[in-house]
Amino acid sequence: MAEGQQIKVEGNLTLEVIPKLFEEGLNHLANGALQVDFSQVKAVDSSAISMLLGWEKSAQQKQNELSVTGLPEDLLSLARLYGVEELLPTH
Repeated sequence: MAEGQQIKVEGNLTLEVIPKLFEEGLNHLANGALQVDFSQVKAVDSSAISMLLGWEKSAQQKQNELSVTGLPEDLLSLARLYGVEELLPTH
C-alpha cells in the first residue's frame, strides 16, 4: 500500500509480489525520496533482498534517498548469509 512517498509493505514479501512492488518503488524514486515500512511483513524470500538492492541502486543513481524501517529478522538473516547486509538501505 502506498501513501505519498511512503510504501507500507504487508503480508508475504516473496517472488509472487516482488515485481509489482519493485516497480512501484522505482516509480516513487523517480520522483524523489522514498520511505518503506516493512514492519507488517510476515514472510520473505531472497527476492526481497534483490528488490531492496535494486531500489538502493536506483536511489543512488537519481541522488534520492531511500529509507527503510521494520526490516524483518528473516530478511536480515538472509542478507547476512549472502554477505550483503551492509548494502541494505537501513538509514
